Amino acid sequence: MSKVPSVNLADFLSGDENRKQKFINEIGSAYETIGFVALKGHFLDDQLVDDLYSEIKNFFELPVDVKQKYEIPGIGGQRGYVSFGKESAKGKKEGDLKEFWHFGQYVENDPKLEAEYPANVEVEELPKFNEVGKKTYQMLEKTAKYVLRALALHLGLEETYFDQYIKNGNSILRPIHYPPIQEEPKGAVRAAAHGDINLITLLMGAHGRGLQVQDHDGEWHDAIAQPDELMINVGDMLSRHSNNKLKSTIHRVVNPPKELWGTSRYSIPFFMHPISDMKLDVLENCIDENNPKQFEDITAGDFLNERLRELGLIK
Repeated sequence: MSKVPSVNLADFLSGDENRKQKFINEIGSAYETIGFVALKGHFLDDQLVDDLYSEIKNFFELPVDVKQKYEIPGIGGQRGYVSFGKESAKGKKEGDLKEFWHFGQYVENDPKLEAEYPANVEVEELPKFNEVGKKTYQMLEKTAKYVLRALALHLGLEETYFDQYIKNGNSILRPIHYPPIQEEPKGAVRAAAHGDINLITLLMGAHGRGLQVQDHDGEWHDAIAQPDELMINVGDMLSRHSNNKLKSTIHRVVNPPKELWGTSRYSIPFFMHPISDMKLDVLENCIDENNPKQFEDITAGDFLNERLRELGLIK
């Protein structure tokens, strides 16, 4: 059984102070222990989810030379297509067994940030692909905003503390295709053990087995969401900012048993990033004599670039 607790965002949004506090306590406790929750009550409706899966399957089924048209050089894979085996986990030589696409921020009223971020890439062959991707991006961003409001209250901060940093933030929606495995992988897995870089990650498509999370004793547990749930975990930025009070959990996607090698797996994480100049300095109220400051001061932008270099995505 999964050890990942299930919470319902409807409690936080209910207008009932007791239900709201219950949600804050549940998610806060989960993130201080295992670092993952399964979340019901998010803003994605079933139709949007069905449309998105349909569109991304259509994209990944396009001929390789068509997909490669959308692989943009010089931007570290931040937008558009990233081909099979290009990305590896920190410390791993073998590329992960996946190909993926990146939708980025749709900046509103901020020319400086519009100039900073690469433009989203339009797929000519699939007229609905970009529209459905944008709508999904915005609904996941909205869900993430309320999760971060709950975490702000849990950390003793003002409820909307994170709002200013995530508006027009450098977030990424990444539809991933793990193709059928053709031959015995030599040391490669669908996604090697890693922690996420960002504030929080919202994951669609963790419905089949494959995703596993590691507890603090080093044991691995299957993390399986119900069809109406998103799997949400803490990333390294939020872990640093909270002096590791909220835990960024190591997780991986293991290869399926041999009889299922012939199947594709799709997974769609939304990586919630703040704007680049957010200071990730350890929060004063997360430091005390038992928990001295563990991390150096750094901005979100500098931390991201450091990690992208470690992953081999930028040189």
